[in-house]
Amino acid sequence: MIKLDLKAFADSNHIFLKHHKLITEEAVKNIVTSNNLTINQIKNNFDTIINNIEKEAYRLYLICEEIYGKEVFSAFIEYLNRSRRINSILELQDSLGEYFYSFDKFFLSLSQSRKARSGKTFESITNNLFKSLNYPFDEQIVINGKPDFLMPSENHYRKNPMDCIIFTTKRTLRERWRQIVTEGTRGLGFYLATIDEKISSIALEEMLKHRIYIVCPQELRNKCYNDAINVLSFYQFFKDHLDPAMKRWKDNGVI
Repeated sequence: MIKLDLKAFADSNHIFLKHHKLITEEAVKNIVTSNNLTINQIKNNFDTIINNIEKEAYRLYLICEEIYGKEVFSAFIEYLNRSRRINSILELQDSLGEYFYSFDKFFLSLSQSRKARSGKTFESITNNLFKSLNYPFDEQIVINGKPDFLMPSENHYRKNPMDCIIFTTKRTLRERWRQIVTEGTRGLGFYLATIDEKISSIALEEMLKHRIYIVCPQELRNKCYNDAINVLSFYQFFKDHLDPAMKRWKDNGVI
């Protein structure tokens, strides 16, 4: 049995899987831009739009994976031809059998990478939608922790941290919510967008002590966290937290 790192083989032949950010941007374009959705329509239907974009992004991912797999397989057959390993169908069968575990490992890694990409996709979707709504933010700024979005800007945070909103996205939490706020990190509030259905009441109570609000789809809030005072729907986050902050920042000449 011959072992070959097909991922490295693909890279060396300049064959790459399309980056998740580009796929997300295409999905957002297909759902939001193509339908000419207004800012109010996006806000009022944020939960549904996120869900639709995720489905569209997954559909596009599968298409890109199929194209990627075909290109890698085609390059591999060319490699066998150049190395004169195959001159007949039987020899091709034998060669593919010899590389079985290489292909098995390659496609397993593709399958496993979908899980990692799904978390990144959730962040990318939120990023794209916030831009569509014209909300100001800086990304991945180091302030003891490393939140996805610092609103309205790093510059304002350095001047007046208690007037800022720190917003992070994590598809599932486990104990990773502790990464959001570390000792010394300051801010008006810490907001964590998620679609995790398994946050314990104990964890929610501990988050409340750190001024951490969960932001999730309304349906998920009603189903799993209806009694938790620090769990908001996206609509509530916009209406009661972010939009009032936007007005304050504009009135004070911050933005």
